[in-house]
Amino acid sequence: MIDDIGDRREAFNIMLSMPHGTDPLIVQKAAREFAQIELAEHKYVMVLHDHQANPHVHISVRAESKHGKRLNPRKADLHRWRETFAEKLRGHGVEAEATRQATRGRTRNFDPLWRLKAREDGRLRTSRAGAKSGAQAQATQTEAVEAWMHVGRALAMSGSEADRDLARSIAAFIKEMPATQALAAPERAAETERTQKLPDVDMRR
Repeated sequence: MIDDIGDRREAFNIMLSMPHGTDPLIVQKAAREFAQIELAEHKYVMVLHDHQANPHVHISVRAESKHGKRLNPRKADLHRWRETFAEKLRGHGVEAEATRQATRGRTRNFDPLWRLKAREDGRLRTSRAGAKSGAQAQATQTEAVEAWMHVGRALAMSGSEADRDLARSIAAFIKEMPATQALAAPERAAETERTQKLPDVDMRR
């Protein structure tokens, strides 16, 4: 989906991606249709990358529109963009939903287009974390965990066995989410410390 928004004053860089196995040409067509709707007032160029794990399209958008208005996407805009891209993919027979990384239990920190290009050219001198770890990212991940827990509890109370099975699947998914793992880490460390402090017991007779 929309994995990256990078701002370089004069241009915005957007990356639209889908999982491995998706037809790259369909991703390209959906990206073009997305741009025709959402970026109609701006000049932009795009390129398809199909040689990596996930087929994706990079779009570089001129920040200033034809009418002099600057592109300044907010969270609501980004979500609408995801929905538009997903809609265009479905129009080509690809099952796609507009979900955020946190909802999917993902925390990947995607590189903007300029970093990708600099790395390819051997000009990149700095590195950054592969996963989002800031306060805002952690808060978003925690909200996602709480939302999944709410859904799981509701399904667990259902009289349908299928719903209860789904609740168990959600519980397993929650355990693997980064926010859950982060919360569990101190508890595991504390448990390890307590175990190490226990006296040795010789069970031999």
